Amino acid sequence: MKMVAIGAHLRRDDVEPVAQAMACGDLFLSGLAVADDQPLGDRDLLLRVAQTRAQLLDRATFIAIRYGFAPRDEQEAASKCAPHLVRWRSVLEANRENVEMTVKVVAASSTPRPDRHEFTSGADYLRALHEATQATEADPRFRDAVSALAPHRWIHRDDRSLECALLVARDAVARVRESGEQLKRDYPHVAFLLSGPWPLEVFAEEVK
Repeated sequence: MKMVAIGAHLRRDDVEPVAQAMACGDLFLSGLAVADDQPLGDRDLLLRVAQTRAQLLDRATFIAIRYGFAPRDEQEAASKCAPHLVRWRSVLEANRENVEMTVKVVAASSTPRPDRHEFTSGADYLRALHEATQATEADPRFRDAVSALAPHRWIHRDDRSLECALLVARDAVARVRESGEQLKRDYPHVAFLLSGPWPLEVFAEEVK
């Protein structure tokens, strides 16, 4: 058997009985037990993981684990997660009453994606691709309005959109959703999607 990991939690009772809990250092991983030969891309399993993830977030804030990590025992889990455990614990202790929300915005301006055939070096192509992605921008007034909602991090994921991760107190989620409706009225020309709440992910990463 193996466990498809879902998140990292401060306490075992943040996990059980909604999901299986596996000790990982002084934290606990949540997950679903599956057979060793269970394909992780199975649709029914993906749906079960998504439903369990939502139920876990209702209980307590946790740090999302990238899908696909499936340890077979505590030793494997601790070995894989060891470099992150101190930071994860600090993040969880500081943000137990916070969740993430996400604003994904269609870019107002962007730099054309580079043609890989114009580059002789793979490194040069990747550098040009990164620069094109970073040049993607949204309406600056809209961007400022989103940034004012909560502590935030803007992320350039591709050359067609931007994403803003918001760190939101649980009791402020409804207010942020209402603000999203106001943003639609104030900026009808900006296409965006506000979603969440989500477990901690962007705010669990180290600031580069």
